[in-house]
Amino acid sequence: MNKIGLIIKREYLRRVSKKSFLLLTFLTPFIFAALVFVPLWLSTIKGDDAKQVAIIDATGKYAPLFKNTEEYNFITEKGSSIEEYRKNPDKEIFAFLNITEDLLQNPSAATLYSEKQIPLGLKNVIDETLSNYLKDEKLETYNIENLKQIIADSKINFNIKTVKWDQDGGEKNTSAEVASILGMVLTLIIYMFIIMYGSMVMQGVMEEKTNRIIEVMISSVKPFDLMMGKIIGIGFVGLTQVFLWAILTSVLVAGSLFFFNGSASPEDVMNAQMAAQGMGDIAANTPNMNIQIQEVINSINFGMIGSCFILYFIGGYLLYAALFAAIGSALEQQEDASQFMTPIMLLMVFSLYAGIYSMNNPDGPLAFWCSMIPFTSPIVMMVRLPFDIPVWEILLSFALLFASAILIVWFSGKIYRVGILMYGKKPDIKEMMKWLKYK
Repeated sequence: MNKIGLIIKREYLRRVSKKSFLLLTFLTPFIFAALVFVPLWLSTIKGDDAKQVAIIDATGKYAPLFKNTEEYNFITEKGSSIEEYRKNPDKEIFAFLNITEDLLQNPSAATLYSEKQIPLGLKNVIDETLSNYLKDEKLETYNIENLKQIIADSKINFNIKTVKWDQDGGEKNTSAEVASILGMVLTLIIYMFIIMYGSMVMQGVMEEKTNRIIEVMISSVKPFDLMMGKIIGIGFVGLTQVFLWAILTSVLVAGSLFFFNGSASPEDVMNAQMAAQGMGDIAANTPNMNIQIQEVINSINFGMIGSCFILYFIGGYLLYAALFAAIGSALEQQEDASQFMTPIMLLMVFSLYAGIYSMNNPDGPLAFWCSMIPFTSPIVMMVRLPFDIPVWEILLSFALLFASAILIVWFSGKIYRVGILMYGKKPDIKEMMKWLKYK
């Protein structure tokens, strides 16, 4: 056991002292903080010069509808045609809107011309302006009094308030959006960490085998102890990085909020964070978030979720790192690892997609069974934890995960002890299975 401790210490100190580890540890929180606040800051920056858009309206009723914006100035051109502009182009005019007929009768009678690709923002402004006018014009043809007001009154955006009961009868406001975001963030982190540190185990084993250092180490340490020391040591490196990231990210977010000093409300910050994660629609439909955000945060059991995250990281890491160590011990070249790594990576990708699709139905069959299967549970269960799943499901998932991890470690140890000293031959899966029978 003392020898395993020495190997753990060696692996841990050797990796945390690397410049790459220090840079990744201290730069990543800045990247996460930038994902939250940079979109908010960039949204306040506007262009200096507004682009000129000329309108050639043969009907005379659509040109007055367009109002200048910060990005575009609309100019009405009377008595001109698009052919004249083609012969004598005006470099100051960015685009030409040519309307030849009544758009209610012929919607294709409007065309937007430009020497450059039309920006989506300009197209949206024109589409929205004309669509609103044509809709009102169409409603007037029905000759129903106050029809426009009736339709406007009938449009109701309803957002139901969600409340969670406590065991003592108390009530707390909740948010499915916040729970989903938290679950997806944890899922992506654990997915990234298992791949990153599992691959680090395989590369470390292959490096020592290629350099023949392993032959010297095996003379004084059992192969199984060497494998476990490497796995546990690199695992501690991962936990250290998670702990430092959590602290640094909290400090950066708090400091950024203080820096904005009230110019950005909690709602703006949450909306920017959702937009950065591709959930802008959810943010736009969440009302009064700045009022309820504190209650929503208090409704989430961060202590339980954090503890489960660490345990699932340990279990998932042990399971996959043992597989990576077995693969690394059997191979000499990084190029040969693809045939063994592909099934594992496909399984990891499937776990990630299962977690994403489980977000909308955390109690569905896909979410339940994938949170019980040891190879997918560390990733899928992270999505489910913020939704207060039954305790027995968590305990059963833990039991299956750690039992499988111990079994995989045992099998990998048998492969490791044979493969680590085998050179000059690339084994296949069938031959590796034979190694399990060796005594």
